[in-house]
Amino acid sequence: MSQQPIAAARPVPLKFEVGARTLMAISRSLVRVPLSLDDAREGRLPQLPAMSRDAHGYTITSLPEDRQEAMVYASGGMLPFVRQRYTRYFIDFGVGFEGWLAGLSSSARQGVKRKAKKIAAESGGDLDIRHFRKPEEMEAFHDVARKISLRTYQERLLGSGLPDSQAFIDSMQALAAADQVRAWLLYIGGDPAAYLYCPVVDGTVIYAHVGHDPAFNDLSPGAVLQLEAMRDMFEEGRFARFDFTEGEGQHKRQFATGGVPCVDLLLLRPSLANRLTTVALGGFNGGVALAKKAVTGVGLEKLAKKVRRG
Repeated sequence: MSQQPIAAARPVPLKFEVGARTLMAISRSLVRVPLSLDDAREGRLPQLPAMSRDAHGYTITSLPEDRQEAMVYASGGMLPFVRQRYTRYFIDFGVGFEGWLAGLSSSARQGVKRKAKKIAAESGGDLDIRHFRKPEEMEAFHDVARKISLRTYQERLLGSGLPDSQAFIDSMQALAAADQVRAWLLYIGGDPAAYLYCPVVDGTVIYAHVGHDPAFNDLSPGAVLQLEAMRDMFEEGRFARFDFTEGEGQHKRQFATGGVPCVDLLLLRPSLANRLTTVALGGFNGGVALAKKAVTGVGLEKLAKKVRRG
């Protein structure tokens, strides 16, 4: 009988964060166990792979919230800790573009249309949106999108901008050769303002990399580009869903047709060091939540947001 292969564990910083700012982090060697959108929608429990003796445990992403207890039981006594709770939002392409648009709140619908008109006026009367899907187009897309990414707070504070490596460009081109990627750039007055990069997996379009130049914040270029990208994908008629992936976001809530309440769950070996880590993280996160509630109560949330993002 063959043994189950050992899954690779990688260092994962367990961050003590206030908004986008990391005050400190404790590194743990973890095996990542991601759930797909279909896994989450159908409430599937992942099978935990074998891990090496020096690994500290698993990090399970997009576990349906109502399956948390079953997952902890299936782990056989590992120490659970919820890193974050969120709704994994998605768009069902089956509703059609007009049905999807009609399903948005009136404020969201009118707001993005108004911004689109302003952007079009800045660009001579029409929206300047450029589409990329062929292998020979991917490097040109990357060159421009990378310059936008360098200006975003996600890049500056979180290190989560568009990857800057030849390996990533090669992967973009390979996906394009298989017709498994879509990408867009939005220009305003001739200047690149926003990008969206979406690989396609089994008919599901993945919200992988997105960003906009903060100089255009008042025009909401990301929302306008998202709307036009959705128009393109609905018109293609070949995709099942658009997956907004892990994490919350106002734009995700506004544009989604559905969502699954999820948690990112740590399952750690029940060692003393891991127990102390979870207690410290839990206490810190609880304190941040109380402070956030207090700040919101006195009407200073906008100032706090600016401080968190620098």
